[in-house]
Amino acid sequence: MCLFQKIGEELTRALVEETDQDVNGRGKKGSLESFDDLVKEMTLKRRDIRAFASVTKKMLLQMERKVQSAKHHELVYWHLASHGIPKSLHCLSLRLTEEYSVNAMARMRLPPPESVSRLTDPSFHHIVILTDNVLAASVVISSTVQNAVNPEKFVFHIVTDKKTYTPMHAWFAINSASSPVVEVKGLHQYDWPQEVNFKVREMLDIHRLIWRRHYQNLKDSDFSFVEGTHEQSLQALNPSCLALLNHLRIYVPKLFPDLNKIVLLDDDVVVQSDLSSLWETDLNGKVAGAVVDSWCGNNCCPGRKYKDYFNFSHPLISSSLVQDDCAWLSGMNVFDLKAWRQTNITEAYSTWLRLSVSSGLQLWQPGAIPPTLLAFKGLIQSLEPSWHVAGLGSRSVKSPQEILKSAAVLHFSGPAKPWLEISNPEFIRRSAQGSRIHEYASHTCSVLHLASTDDISSHTVMFSFPLN
Repeated sequence: MCLFQKIGEELTRALVEETDQDVNGRGKKGSLESFDDLVKEMTLKRRDIRAFASVTKKMLLQMERKVQSAKHHELVYWHLASHGIPKSLHCLSLRLTEEYSVNAMARMRLPPPESVSRLTDPSFHHIVILTDNVLAASVVISSTVQNAVNPEKFVFHIVTDKKTYTPMHAWFAINSASSPVVEVKGLHQYDWPQEVNFKVREMLDIHRLIWRRHYQNLKDSDFSFVEGTHEQSLQALNPSCLALLNHLRIYVPKLFPDLNKIVLLDDDVVVQSDLSSLWETDLNGKVAGAVVDSWCGNNCCPGRKYKDYFNFSHPLISSSLVQDDCAWLSGMNVFDLKAWRQTNITEAYSTWLRLSVSSGLQLWQPGAIPPTLLAFKGLIQSLEPSWHVAGLGSRSVKSPQEILKSAAVLHFSGPAKPWLEISNPEFIRRSAQGSRIHEYASHTCSVLHLASTDDISSHTVMFSFPLN
């Protein structure tokens, strides 16, 4: 027993006394690659226990570095995969564009003349979606309608970019017989004053500067990260951080000057319950309603904390926010546009962007959310946590099944969107609508390829299935 104890103490001492060179894993060239190599080395050269400890430690450190490097590269590749456009979605837009040119039904007015009055009627429930993804918009609308008690009360306003307007219009024009009132409007159809156009361009330019600085910082550090910030750092590089439609949310009152109350939905949500009561929610004089508190109690946030978005070493931020407070969730929000127009929210947003430039672009990570959080400070009414469960496109979220089932809106915020191959199958299986997302693109593309453009009735049946 004493012999074993002595050997153990000597082995421990040998490991502890390894030099800094060994601790950093910088051994000699031709380091051992496997346990068999280690046994051969010790047997043939009759090494003592100190040599054994030295070689073993070097080998383990080398293996640890390889594992960490593999995990790091896997995370980078996972995020890169989220940036691509699946072939099925690309196919869908191309086929719909072709359909628009050859099928008169795909060019029909949206909404039909008899429903135009509903677009500004305050007695209806107005939902706004800013998106360039036809499939995602269809899923948001279909899941909302399927779970609505009175689906005829809903009016959907889709704002998209010029390149997506044609396929988006074709999709919902052909589905108009079986869908609620849907308006599709392209940004090129808005006639804004020159002053607004200038502010929008300035906004985008500043966001690009922030994005480039963040990218350069990561590039200079060889994409190394502080522990626990890997996913957040990479997610900030997503091209969506520069997408015009994402940043135009701050101009929603100008996009819809005739509406006073709306619900704004992101295109990566799936609705599981009737949303009608959102329009009856008392905002207590605030401008917007959002989920702030979490289903998991006081020990966690429904999304991120302010410190995940902002640089609290800068006095402008530390004097304005508390770093451990929860940031309210975007993606499912009710807005009182009448109250918004009486505030300076949009101007405050622009002011914070200019302050970011004068502060060396060091105030926050890329994206529209940080300056939006600052602009809406003190103007958010908290909603029940069950209205909105977010982060389902992230690998770090662990939501209990009962929470996912009871949530009114599932939000796949994060890189793993439901229409991508890297999506989380566990979350998608728990949502009946979400499980059909992959089917929509592949089936629609194949049917479009086979359908005759001369047979209008076949097109009507073909396009109606995603909404039924």
